[in-house]
Amino acid sequence: MPATTPTILATSMGFDSRGRGPYDWAPGPVFDLALELAGAPEQPRLCYLGTATGDDPVRVAGVYGAFAGSAVRVSHLSLFPMPTVPDLRAHLLAQDVVWVGGGSVANLLAVWRVHGLDEVLAECWRAGVVLGGVSAGSLCWHVGGTTDSYGPDLRPVTNGLGLIPTSNGVHYDSEEQRRPLYQRLVADGTLPAGHATDDGVGLVYRGTTLVEAVADRPGRAAYRVERGPDGTAVETRIEPRRLR
Repeated sequence: MPATTPTILATSMGFDSRGRGPYDWAPGPVFDLALELAGAPEQPRLCYLGTATGDDPVRVAGVYGAFAGSAVRVSHLSLFPMPTVPDLRAHLLAQDVVWVGGGSVANLLAVWRVHGLDEVLAECWRAGVVLGGVSAGSLCWHVGGTTDSYGPDLRPVTNGLGLIPTSNGVHYDSEEQRRPLYQRLVADGTLPAGHATDDGVGLVYRGTTLVEAVADRPGRAAYRVERGPDGTAVETRIEPRRLR
């Protein structure tokens, strides 16, 4: 059963480490939430999109390893050097959850549009497939945000898919450029008002409405950032619900 309303889970969290190597992953609690939002199917289908890291096969293997032995039926859609499934639309519409990994959101958006994936994912969203992801996989659903896609000095990205018609800030507490740049871009109108997440925090949208913030660790938060009447950014802390 698909989600009852279009649902997006936009986060600064994802897989946990089992501690035996950089890609020895275990599903973090955010994946339990994603499957719950998808209606808790007995054998859920989850497709991983690693476009933002050039479909790195090691990361793809890490995703399969994370869910090995579980009821989750994992697939992946890679676009380099060509799509790995014959029908992108049919494959993605058959999923319960589509999870987008982090990396370069600028490259991700460009490659998706070449393949028409922007329109396919919008259709999936309307059909009740839960769309989720971390970092670039959070920014992409929004109008834009801050990115290191162009180099170590962060820059704005403003051509996101816009399914959520607001901006998004990721890694808000862990990368020193993120908070001041995001606030400045909202204050000067480069980005619309939006929400930011500390590492370990995610945002749940039903339709285009934020319904809750969630966290997989203590002491972290989400934030509403908007332009105040004096032209400066106003930040309001949102306390998240703790996941298991």
